[in-house]
Amino acid sequence: MVYITRALVDVLLDLASDADPDRVTTGVSITSAGDLEGSATEIPAETPVFTDFFLPDPDNPVNAVFGVDLSTPARQAQGQFVSHPVRELEVTKRDDLAQVIFVAVPPWELGERTFAAFDRSGERQPLEVVDAQPPDQSLSDRSQ
Repeated sequence: MVYITRALVDVLLDLASDADPDRVTTGVSITSAGDLEGSATEIPAETPVFTDFFLPDPDNPVNAVFGVDLSTPARQAQGQFVSHPVRELEVTKRDDLAQVIFVAVPPWELGERTFAAFDRSGERQPLEVVDAQPPDQSLSDRSQ
């Protein structure tokens, strides 16, 4: 089972919609369920939940050519989000082979019905969207 917050799904779909007809690729990261506030309290505390994303850099020519975000350190992104404006809801050879790959297709406004999780081999994974958010952090907390 792959867990992701509703707020992150909404933000990623907004990014995809804003970029359409171009695709968006960006890293996504996790927070332990025990650190979240909201309905994730029903999930075991050590369970990873995808909560955050890295702003994509569309002006980076390497990202445009290879479709890989080299500006995000790999150790900080445990997953990848990819929008497919004109493709099926599946992983393609062009997608980064992160451990977890989230794919979205239009129409973007359908939300979770056009959003799915896959493993690195392209197999669709069960996805649960949770109403939770990570705790507030200051900039000094993030630099530690």
